[in-house]
Amino acid sequence: MTLLTLDQVQRALPANLKNSATQQLVDNLNNIASDPILAEQLRENFISYTSVLREGRFKTEDYLNAVMYVSFKLMGDSNQDAYFKTFPQRYQMLIAKGASSKDISAYVSAYNKGKLVNLILEQSLVPTHVLNAHVFQQAINTQVELMTDPDVSPKVRSDAANSLLTHLKKPEAKAELNINVGEQSGMNELRSALERLARQQQDSISGGHATVVDIAESKIIEGESKEVV
Repeated sequence: MTLLTLDQVQRALPANLKNSATQQLVDNLNNIASDPILAEQLRENFISYTSVLREGRFKTEDYLNAVMYVSFKLMGDSNQDAYFKTFPQRYQMLIAKGASSKDISAYVSAYNKGKLVNLILEQSLVPTHVLNAHVFQQAINTQVELMTDPDVSPKVRSDAANSLLTHLKKPEAKAELNINVGEQSGMNELRSALERLARQQQDSISGGHATVVDIAESKIIEGESKEVV
C-alpha cells in the first residue's frame, strides 16, 4: 500500500490551492478507508482528477468528498449508496430527523448534479472505442467466420468480406505540402550589397561629394545585357 506524502499532494494541487495541502489532509487521505484496496483507489483518484480544481473555486475538502462519491459510483454503487458512503454522518442525521425517502432522494440528486462532481465524472470517462475494444474484436471474428463459412450464401460471405476490407484497411496517408521559404545565400548577398551601398551613399552625402538628388538619380548597376544560350 502506497501512502501519500505532503510533497506529492502539494505538487498535485493547482497553485492557488497548494497552501491548503496540510499534513492533516495527507493523514486523512492515508486513512481514508479501512479497506486497503479501496483506500489506494481513492488516493489515486484524488491525485488524478486535481485538474478540475482549475475550473472553479472549490475547497480541498469538497474536492475530496466529490472524489470519494465519484469513486464509489465507478465501483458500481447507486447515487444514493455512494452518497451515504461519502457522507455517513449526514445520512445518520437525515434518518434521525425523520427525513422521507423523497427528501433524501432530492438531496442525493442535487449533489449528483453539482458542478464539481460532474467535472470529476467527465475526467473519469473512458472513450467509447477503448471501452468497447473487445466488442470490436468480436465483430471482426464474426465477420471472418461468415466470410469463411461455406454453408452461408455467397452474398453473406461477400458482405462480410467487404465489411472487413472497409474497417481493417490501412489508413490513407495524408499528403502534406511543406513550403519552406528560407533565406538563401543569394538573398543574403543582395542584402549585404544594399547595406554597403547605403553606407557609401551616406558617406558621400556627409562628405560633400554628392547631394541627395545625385544619389536619387544615380544608377545602381551599369552594364550591358547579353543573351545567354
